[in-house]
Amino acid sequence: MHRVAIVGAGIGREHLAAYRTLPGRFEVRAICDRDRARAESIARGIPVTGDMATVLADPDIDLIDICLPPHLHFEAVMAALEAGKAVICEKPLVASLAEADALLDRLAQGGQLFPVFQYRYGVGTAQLRALIEAGLAGPLFAGTIETHWNRDAAYYAVDWRGTWAGERGGCILGHAIHIHDFLPAFLGPVARVHAELATRVNEIEVEDCAALAIRMESGAVLTSSVTLGAAQDMTRMRLVFRGFTAESGLAPYAPAASPWSFTARAPVAQAEVDAVLAGVGAVPTGFAGFLTAVSEALDGRPGDEVTALDGRRSIEFVTAVYASARAGQPEALPLGEDHPLYRGWMP
Repeated sequence: MHRVAIVGAGIGREHLAAYRTLPGRFEVRAICDRDRARAESIARGIPVTGDMATVLADPDIDLIDICLPPHLHFEAVMAALEAGKAVICEKPLVASLAEADALLDRLAQGGQLFPVFQYRYGVGTAQLRALIEAGLAGPLFAGTIETHWNRDAAYYAVDWRGTWAGERGGCILGHAIHIHDFLPAFLGPVARVHAELATRVNEIEVEDCAALAIRMESGAVLTSSVTLGAAQDMTRMRLVFRGFTAESGLAPYAPAASPWSFTARAPVAQAEVDAVLAGVGAVPTGFAGFLTAVSEALDGRPGDEVTALDGRRSIEFVTAVYASARAGQPEALPLGEDHPLYRGWMP
């Protein structure tokens, strides 16, 4: 049983709901938020505090779940690691490759850190992984991914949103970061990205639309379309492998929650694909799937969790996107300490 303190009761509300579906693995011991009324609105008997130092000093808490605004992540993660706690941190993990590498250096001294990327978990991705492992996919040729959500002026009424100082970026950092994590997690490393960014939907400092052309190390080519001006929230992936074409569901925050469509391409037969899919059973989805993987890793059975290196990889991709958009040309990955935006993309 892992004893948890949730720090931040905004998105922390959804984390808490997932913890409550896993009572044999986690016990939430505290909700920490400066807005005590907000924390108490979700606590339902869980102790509430407004002081993060209190939960860091509590020997009965061994896992800190950081759900704070992005500009607070680095210091909060580092403080929790220094206090000897395992750490979960919402996206984006940090605001530069330099900060990501500083966390990796700290982790080399001990500790565990799990960036939040819940899109990885669900029956749809379990199906895709099973087909790849069965050898039916073959190489990926091309694909399209879409993050088309609706964020209006009311969403940006929260003072830190839509600002470089508070949010550290726009739709590339705070919204499409999930679907872009999917690429290296399931399809291999990204080799190059060419990005166009724009602010067209709301009067904010950061971007709310993007069009990306992506080449993978495998040679596959993909496009990513991002906007916060859609009529409704929708996330979609369509991936064309040699052996089949895969299409995700449309759920905006859990695209793997429902079964995907897999259409075979000769010489792979549909019957072969369907036989593998029939063997994929129910799996935890979204935050519950993410937390199940965290629990397994904490218990000494790693393999399916999101790692700190994954978190760095996501920040590397974001850095490349901003660099490409500003230079007006493709940006090759990986990026090292000599990159002009290594210490941040803030204008």
